[in-house]
Amino acid sequence: MEKEILEQRKQILTELMDDKAYVPMKAKELAILLNIPKSQRDELTEVLDALVAEGKIGVSKKGKYGKPETFSINGIFFGHPKGFGFVTVDGMEQDIFIPEDRTGAAMHGDRVQIVVESEAVRSGHSKSGMGASGRRAEGTVIKVLEHANKEVVGYYQKNKSFGFVIPDNQKLAKDVFIPQGCDMGAVTGHKVVAKIKDYGDEKHKPEGCITEILGHVNDPGTDILSIVRAYGLPEEFPQAVMDEIQDIEDSLEVPGNQEQVLGEYGINDLKTHEDWTGELAGRLDLRGLQTVTIDGEDAKDLDDAVTICKTGKGTYILGVHIADVSHYVKEGSPLDKEALKRSTSVYLVDRVIPMLPHKLSNGICSLNAGTDRLALSCIMEVDAQGTVTDHKVAETVIHVDRRMTYTAVNAIVTDRDEAVMAEYEGFVPMFDCMKELSLILREERRKRGAIDFDFPESKILLDPKGKPLEIKPYVRNAATKIIEDFMLLANETVAEDHYWQSIPFLYRSHDNPDPEKMKQLGTFINNFGYFIKMQHGEIHPKELQKLLDKIEGTPEEALLSRLTLRSMKQAKYTTLCSGHFGLATRYYTHFTSPIRRYPDLQIHRIIKENLKGGLGDKRTGHYERILPEVAVQTSALERRADEAERETDKLKKCEYMSQFIGQEFDGVISGVTSWGLYVELPNTVEGLVRMSDLSDDYYIFDEQHYELTGEMTKKTYKLGQPVRVTVSGTDRLLRTVDFVLARNWDGN
Repeated sequence: MEKEILEQRKQILTELMDDKAYVPMKAKELAILLNIPKSQRDELTEVLDALVAEGKIGVSKKGKYGKPETFSINGIFFGHPKGFGFVTVDGMEQDIFIPEDRTGAAMHGDRVQIVVESEAVRSGHSKSGMGASGRRAEGTVIKVLEHANKEVVGYYQKNKSFGFVIPDNQKLAKDVFIPQGCDMGAVTGHKVVAKIKDYGDEKHKPEGCITEILGHVNDPGTDILSIVRAYGLPEEFPQAVMDEIQDIEDSLEVPGNQEQVLGEYGINDLKTHEDWTGELAGRLDLRGLQTVTIDGEDAKDLDDAVTICKTGKGTYILGVHIADVSHYVKEGSPLDKEALKRSTSVYLVDRVIPMLPHKLSNGICSLNAGTDRLALSCIMEVDAQGTVTDHKVAETVIHVDRRMTYTAVNAIVTDRDEAVMAEYEGFVPMFDCMKELSLILREERRKRGAIDFDFPESKILLDPKGKPLEIKPYVRNAATKIIEDFMLLANETVAEDHYWQSIPFLYRSHDNPDPEKMKQLGTFINNFGYFIKMQHGEIHPKELQKLLDKIEGTPEEALLSRLTLRSMKQAKYTTLCSGHFGLATRYYTHFTSPIRRYPDLQIHRIIKENLKGGLGDKRTGHYERILPEVAVQTSALERRADEAERETDKLKKCEYMSQFIGQEFDGVISGVTSWGLYVELPNTVEGLVRMSDLSDDYYIFDEQHYELTGEMTKKTYKLGQPVRVTVSGTDRLLRTVDFVLARNWDGN
């Protein structure tokens, strides 16, 4: 059927069903109503199927067609390892429960059409995690509108004449059947990629064929490679990209003397070299400034450098210099298209999947010590209260004098280590000045109510074969906070500047929390004796920071901090400047990491075009067209990267703990459920003590207070309670760690 005719017929049917007098009808009844001869009823079916696939009409279990809201709704299916699932529908407050026998061909992530069979029943408490009760609405999947999983990564299990792929993603609760001759010679124990050919139904498993064997489950690197494939993370750069970067220079030759342009001078005294031409024309020469990068020991893509000095009037002039990546990555080029496709660098435990090829990210775009580099700088004058009183954003040339580490800078500004201070003798006043300004900025943010989450993080050290050797706690120190404070200030300054210029831009937005979730959090923390103040259903971030201050150092700190974070919305990229709740600021963007984040690269282009004479109507219209899509894509791929990073950490933590089976550890109860206790160790490893292993009593789960109580002994297990556990087992496929309570431990 021609597209034009199809669209005309779709419109006729849509208008018919929108009529208030219309009642749902079967295809045969519609044919009679519209005088469609039997010879053309297949064409009617084609039009109906197209409308159903687009979600413009719905179809009941009895085959009657009508408006979607009449008897069916569309949403995203979220699977559960036990086979059942939930469907999230835009505009509906609560997910719809889908029993195992009513999931149809749906798999995790699919867009589906469902019929609601029974409505939700509530009894007293609000939905979900904190004090939830009642019963969810239940439904049946009647059609998969869009499959999310074209391929599945998993463990291959071979039988005599066929096999199965057990998906690594436990939410894909159905094994994939592999017929004879479709296994590429895989054997039991291989990790494989299987392409799905038939998604099956409630009675039949999905069917597919193996397209790649990643290696045996015990081979070094296979575990991480499986996660890379499962999340669709790109590895090799396309040939067109590699061809393009061959023409990019490896070094930068800058003529002229290095000029000292700050010190006693103000921001507006900054000058350009009049004799500079080409790529250097109009740039400020900041090479004479004492300039450093401060990063972790193993960082290779250095995209920010810092200069600082104090003026005679007591203000600070802070320069945040960011690698001018957009000079080398031109809009619309193969390199740019691939960067947008990736959107972010992904930092897995044993590898980095970069947004840009190493020739750029570790080479000409990296602000390496001893080299001249092109930068986009935000130079700010900051008063003693932490307020930016003047600023300038400019294209610059910089020269990094020293590549510093957080460890070395902290040894200077906190420990006053004499040996380290002697090694960096000429830089010590600079670092002291940095710490001075950092403390001012941090106090200014505290006063306005910014939330400072300080979760225990860890770094997993591997041997050359990928085996975990150690899990080291990663501690924020004064040096990491200095860089954090300076980057936050630059991001805020750039965002506010360009907001008031009313030009198309990308912002980093963090919406106010859902009032219902805040009420749930308030109810929950009351169990621990804490309180948060709300007004008219709204909460100020300062209230949450007060809570974090109160719980600091308590056994329940990690738990309540995480719960507070989960009660808030996710930050995302937007074209509207709607503010950042967590930072308690009206203006915020991501400006400081264009090597590893596409939104930063995108706004660098806009900033530079604006600096060179402003954006005309044509370019303004161009950015207004492309930025909404960039915001959506980069937000989604950021979440994908976060999930992949979490999964690799879980995998290696599980493998690490397998060497300690039978050994005891002290931990804290981080979760209480009807199936057991989650316990977190000081090294951030979390494991489960199953209810069935609490054999000294019959325990009852109190979901309102999140605790277990023994029926006979009245012994209780609560969130935040210290416990001693024994490692009883690990499962690398499920990425889980199992604990039992230590034999001679009695915490009550």
